[in-house]
Amino acid sequence: MSLGKLLPLNTGAAIPQIGLGTWLSKPNEVENAVEIAVRNGYRHLDLAMIYRNQDEVGRALKKVIPSVVSREQLFITSKLWNSSHQPQVAEAELDETLQQLGLTYLDLYLIHWPAAFVPGNGLLPLKSEGEVDLDTETSLVDTWKAMIELRDTGKVKAIGVSNFTIAQIEGIIDATGVVPAANQIEAHPLLPQDDLVAYCKEKGIHITAYSPLGNNLVDIPMLTENAIVQEVANNLGATPAQVLVAWGAHRGYSVIPKSVQESRIISNFKQVELSKEDYEKVSSIGVGNANLRYNIPVTYKPKWDINIFDEEIEKSAAKQVRIA
Repeated sequence: MSLGKLLPLNTGAAIPQIGLGTWLSKPNEVENAVEIAVRNGYRHLDLAMIYRNQDEVGRALKKVIPSVVSREQLFITSKLWNSSHQPQVAEAELDETLQQLGLTYLDLYLIHWPAAFVPGNGLLPLKSEGEVDLDTETSLVDTWKAMIELRDTGKVKAIGVSNFTIAQIEGIIDATGVVPAANQIEAHPLLPQDDLVAYCKEKGIHITAYSPLGNNLVDIPMLTENAIVQEVANNLGATPAQVLVAWGAHRGYSVIPKSVQESRIISNFKQVELSKEDYEKVSSIGVGNANLRYNIPVTYKPKWDINIFDEEIEKSAAKQVRIA
């Protein structure tokens, strides 16, 4: 079992440190994964409209609420997709998410990306073959104001962001005075993002780490295959995945490893704790390789022609994020 640790949000609520991620899960896998996870102690589920599997999650929730847990015992996060950044359509997408899940509220609702798409043509509207149609009129501040209104309806308990940089967070706080409860980011030893982590800590913004093991989007080995991670795992009698989850937990994140295999879902939840020495050993794999980001939308198919993180590969993008 996990250590059962709860981490505070700036709203006064608490988020379970270990959750189940549902990104990159194939159709018909998630229903089973969520049921297995909840029956084995998970209380934090991370979802999103773009994952196209929230209806499956909803079916799983019907199997475990109230027989295994009450709704109040679960912490459920979902995310507003790019094609609903416009204030006039944001609530409709939230309502669709709640309908898919069979719920009356979310514990946390995030702006999934700091990039807006033109609404009304599906989740991935195309400008041309191989390129999404970006909305450069709707700003992050516009969308954040809509999120504040959604919070005020009671349909979401807390609001936050995902994949946001320091400048993007600063922009929405400066315009509204409302600090996000969380920033969900790609976070692992090859992408420590120390400046962003320090900024979020200073502002009281919780960090949730996605892709803590790396991912299969690009032709780079998963971090579970790294020799140092495997060495630390062997010394602790743990799996490499448990070590990588522990690395994020050591840094104060909540961590959402994704799996659909029962054995891995269960083992990922069995927390180990890293000593200072082991933490530093795992961190050392980022030295010289730091800022190796797996998830950059300019590399997607269809492509998002926008510079979000200012990575080298993004600098030729035609569009910049519109903050205000």
